[in-house]
Amino acid sequence: MKVSVVVALPDLQEVIEIELAPGATLSDALAAARLGQRFPGVEFDAMRAGIWSRTAKPSTALREGDRIELYRALKADPKQMRRKRAAVRRSSRSRSGR
Repeated sequence: MKVSVVVALPDLQEVIEIELAPGATLSDALAAARLGQRFPGVEFDAMRAGIWSRTAKPSTALREGDRIELYRALKADPKQMRRKRAAVRRSSRSRSGR
């Protein structure tokens, strides 16, 4: 069966097509993609993995055409960034000083 392993690094994105035996798991696909050899210095073990935008366990069985994605850690908390943008700012143009 054919599956895709998608790697999105800050400066590089790559889709790796691999052929696996029926009944292969997510961990089998990551091993077959040889990510450590393709991208030396990147710690893929620290990344979460998923299938079609949903996180999955390494033991998850794959199906024909699955898209395996690796998720990097976020640099900033989205909720904190939203709060920061929405914070009331002082304005010299407002009569109330807000």
